[in-house]
Amino acid sequence: MKILAIETATVAGSIAIVDDSDGLIGEVRMDVKVVHAERLMPSIEWLLKASGIQINDIDAYAVSIGPGSFTGLRIGLSTAKGFSYATGKPVVPVPTLDAFARTLPFCSYIICPILDARKNQVYAAFYKWNGGVCNKIMSETAISPADLLKKLSEPAVFMGDGVKSYGKLISDTLQDKAVFAPASRMSPAASTVGEIALEKLKQGIVADPVSLVPLYIRRCEAEVLWKG
Repeated sequence: MKILAIETATVAGSIAIVDDSDGLIGEVRMDVKVVHAERLMPSIEWLLKASGIQINDIDAYAVSIGPGSFTGLRIGLSTAKGFSYATGKPVVPVPTLDAFARTLPFCSYIICPILDARKNQVYAAFYKWNGGVCNKIMSETAISPADLLKKLSEPAVFMGDGVKSYGKLISDTLQDKAVFAPASRMSPAASTVGEIALEKLKQGIVADPVSLVPLYIRRCEAEVLWKG
């Protein structure tokens, strides 16, 4: 079963093809200042060609559903929906922070992915590995970094673009209880989005592409201004 996975929640977007028998077939990751609308489809086309796979060989489409960049999430979801409509194959939404935490397998510390949500907030959640399972122990939220750190009383690994903005605050507040993921784990990965999607598919969990919307957590600026 082949999955085309799309991750566009942050500037460092990625795509991947994963298979339940062959594992990771290929992944393209880029942290460049080019909008997803310009590079997503060419990247997908290149990966399919390089892997020797036709679009009709794909059994399902996985998409990082949020939280994250409002524009990035919409582009990723629209692309997954378009493929689903065109091929009749299902879409599997995967929470962005769930997939992000999975990039640190079997970590003994609390894992805290943080994405910069602007307005002095981050999107964050807490995870802990137990018995080979990455459990969510605090649900996704939009929160000030200072308030987030008050919720921690034990060592935690921080990852994500929020570290660039608030790394010093984290270090000053938690001191030796703060650990930072290596550079290669500072961005979400489409490969783990695909891995989670495979698990969901085996459980029969798919989404209705018509009603599927991103997990924004917080209203976008346009909605705030419009509704007041």
